[in-house]
Amino acid sequence: MTATQTLTQARPQSRLSATGTPTGRRRAQRILRRLPVWIVVTVLLIVVLYPQLWIVLGSFKTQSEFLSNPTWALPESLNLDNYFQALGRGNVAVNYRNSILVTLPSVALIVFLGVAAGYALEVMIWKGRKGTLLLILAGIMVPGQMILVPLFTIYFRIGITNTLWPLIITYTVMGLPLTTFLMAAYFRTLPREIFEAATMDGSGPLKSFFVIALPLMKNAILTVALVQFFSVWNDLLIALTFTVRPELATIQVGLLNLNDQYGSTQYGPLFAAISINIVALLIVFVFLNKKIMAGLAAGSLKG
Repeated sequence: MTATQTLTQARPQSRLSATGTPTGRRRAQRILRRLPVWIVVTVLLIVVLYPQLWIVLGSFKTQSEFLSNPTWALPESLNLDNYFQALGRGNVAVNYRNSILVTLPSVALIVFLGVAAGYALEVMIWKGRKGTLLLILAGIMVPGQMILVPLFTIYFRIGITNTLWPLIITYTVMGLPLTTFLMAAYFRTLPREIFEAATMDGSGPLKSFFVIALPLMKNAILTVALVQFFSVWNDLLIALTFTVRPELATIQVGLLNLNDQYGSTQYGPLFAAISINIVALLIVFVFLNKKIMAGLAAGSLKG
């Protein structure tokens, strides 16, 4: 009895050891296979986040710290004077207001006109729509630098150079070709039977557009709107060309003007203004990241 009990007790132990060793080995192999990916992701995060962290920390430094201390040195104190100088003396608050007044109407016009054009080109049936789409896509190939001088001349002749309208009109026109192309691709993924059934029920093109198309395209519209928002907000060339007065400058142009009376760069207020810009855009992107990914994935599938 003693030998039999010993054998029966030893068998489960041998099974546990036999099954436990391969499981631990597979787990270790899985970790080793993923280790290079984790290392690459960590290095990319450091490369992307370190400059932003360096700018945010630099926004608390004084001018003497920038000139005397090493570039990687931490600020001696969390001084908010740079932010007050940037928002007050540097007119950064006015520049942010101008950027908002330019960006929001431009993005609204780009998205509405682009969605309507994509709906007309992909859902509605009419002669010549393919040729019209090709003409719109040709606008993507035109470099924006080529049309700035003619546009400035036209704006000057009609008398709107001392307003924000040149920026709004230029951003809208330059953003429409790409938006129309993306919206047409998104509409192509929707089942056409939905619109055919709506037409059979007596729904007209306008009603189908506002009641059916817009709700179905919610993620796609949000994605395109954010892409155009970042493009317009971060633009410098167009804003610098059509901004004729300092009080009309956007935030990107205002960052160039953070100099003292002798022309030297004030690094503290400059870093503070950049930090405000980065943090605001980063918060918008983080909160809407899932919607952006859903919209990007929707345009890559054929329904």
